[in-house]
Amino acid sequence: MGRREAGAVVTRTAKIGVVGEALIDLEVPESDPRRPTAHPGGSPMNVAVTLGRLESAVAFLGRLSSDAFGRLLRSHLSDSGVDLGWAVEAAEPTSLAIVSIAPGGGAAYSFHVEGTADWQWTERELPTDPGLDAVHAGSLALALAPGGEVVADWLEALSDRITISLDPNVRPALLGDRESYRKRLEHWLAFSGIVKVSDEDLEWIWPGADPAALARGWIAAGRRLVVVTRGGDGSLVLCGGEEFKVPARPTDMVDTVGAGDSFSGGLLDWLGRHDRLRPEGLDRLSAAEAREAVEFASTVAAITCSRPGANPPHRNELPEPESA
Repeated sequence: MGRREAGAVVTRTAKIGVVGEALIDLEVPESDPRRPTAHPGGSPMNVAVTLGRLESAVAFLGRLSSDAFGRLLRSHLSDSGVDLGWAVEAAEPTSLAIVSIAPGGGAAYSFHVEGTADWQWTERELPTDPGLDAVHAGSLALALAPGGEVVADWLEALSDRITISLDPNVRPALLGDRESYRKRLEHWLAFSGIVKVSDEDLEWIWPGADPAALARGWIAAGRRLVVVTRGGDGSLVLCGGEEFKVPARPTDMVDTVGAGDSFSGGLLDWLGRHDRLRPEGLDRLSAAEAREAVEFASTVAAITCSRPGANPPHRNELPEPESA
C-alpha cells in the first residue's frame, strides 16, 4: 500500500546504489588544533547515509579498510540502514580529510589519500548485474586513478538500463589539470540521467561560464533533470521543458559540511518514492514534480546545516507534510 506524503501517493521505494569513497573527516578546531575529532565522511558515503536515514533502500559500493577507521565507517553506514553487501574489505588504510571550519560555518578541506583504500577499484570488485534502479556517483572515487576509470566504465555499462545520478563535487586540490578533468566530466555527463552540481564547482570547471547555459546544454543533450545548487540562494532546476528557481530553506546555520550530499540524498529519496527514479519513471518527471523533489531535498539539506558535521536527518525528524 502506498503512503501519502505531501499530498501525493508514494509508491515502493526504488533500490539505489551509491558508489565511491568513505573516508574520515578529521575536524580541527581553530581554538585547539591538538584535539581533532574523527567523523565518518566522504561525499558518496554521506549520500548513502542520508538515503538510509530517510528509509530508502540503499546499498553502498565502497572499499572499506580493515583498520580502526574503516570499522568506524562500516558501523556508521550499517547504523544508518545502508546495505553493505557489495562493500569491499580493503587491505589499504582509510583515506583522511582534514576539515577546517571557518567562523561563518564554511568548510575547507585538505586530503591524505596516497595509497589509501578508496581509489584502488578493480573490475572484479563491481557487480555486473547489481539489480539496482539507480546508482549515484561522483566526487573523488570517480575522478582519481587508478580506480576512477574502472568506476566510470562500470557506470557507463549500466546506464542503458538504470539511471545514473552524478554530482561532481569538485575537490580542486586533488584533481590536477583542469582541462583533463573537464574532458572526463563531459564523458560522465553523457551517460548520466540526473545531474546535481554546485555553482562553485562549475566556476572551477568552467571559469566565468553561465551555469544556466551549461545546464541548458546538458538538457538539450539528453539529461532528464539538472539541478544547480547555489548555497543560500537556492537552486536552479531544469526539467520537463521548464527552467525555474527553488529558494533555499531557512535554517539556523552551524556549518555546511555534508549539506550538498544530504541534498542529493533527499532528491533521490523523493524521486524513488514517487516512481520517478527508474529510467522509465524519470522520463515522465514533470517540472511540478521536480520542484517538489528539490523543495524536499532543500529541507533535508537545511536540517543538516543546522547541526555540526555531516549529520543528515532521520525520516522521523522531518517536518510534517502540509497536506495529506
